[in-house]
Amino acid sequence: MKRKKWASVVHKKYPAKSSLHPYNFFVPLVEQVKDGVVSIVTEGSSMPSDLKQFINQLLDGQQLTETMKERSFGTGFIFHPDGYILTSEHVINKSKSVLAKLWNGRVFRARPVITDFNRDFAVLKIDADCPLHPLPLGSSRRTQVGEWVVGIGAPLGLENSVTAGIISAKNRRLNVAKRVYEEVLQTDAAINPGNSGGPLINLHGEVIGMNAFIIQSSQCLGFAIGIDSLKGHLRDFY
Repeated sequence: MKRKKWASVVHKKYPAKSSLHPYNFFVPLVEQVKDGVVSIVTEGSSMPSDLKQFINQLLDGQQLTETMKERSFGTGFIFHPDGYILTSEHVINKSKSVLAKLWNGRVFRARPVITDFNRDFAVLKIDADCPLHPLPLGSSRRTQVGEWVVGIGAPLGLENSVTAGIISAKNRRLNVAKRVYEEVLQTDAAINPGNSGGPLINLHGEVIGMNAFIIQSSQCLGFAIGIDSLKGHLRDFY
């Protein structure tokens, strides 16, 4: 067989792009929803310790002011084209400023519109000068145990990280750190610090939950607030 003909047969039988394989259904799903996911960076302030001062002097010799800025990371997702973002309240509750970074790298200042400590959710607003891509909201009540789901977020500040798993259980009601979490979905999709506030997405590209917290001593035991329990708080934006 001639080389060109053999190459043609190999190309037809074994596509060069493995992402086109029909079982790689997460690839088009991520492409479908990625523009609606937002990385959140917050800045607060705290009194520097002697150790911080010592390390700072060793590294660059700069003198510290009375306060030192602290950054933390979280995730959110756009649910309305006018720039409204849903995230976890604990991501922003101690911040003096909030920045929202889109998947394309654009960064905007975000201001809180709603904050609810007890239910641990917040709505942010950005004034973007580019088209936004809100994610459709699905139904956590119709979600079934065993369904495939995808989590997207910024674990430990690593933006645009994607994890996959299944719904392990549903309809949990948990009280954690004086907060009430209702209609909680349990998932084995990896959730880490920084994923909080990010979307839990089904295979239709719909948000069925907002990733909330993990149990630190466990493996693959993450929890998301069912989106149906939050929809009532979002109606005023439509």
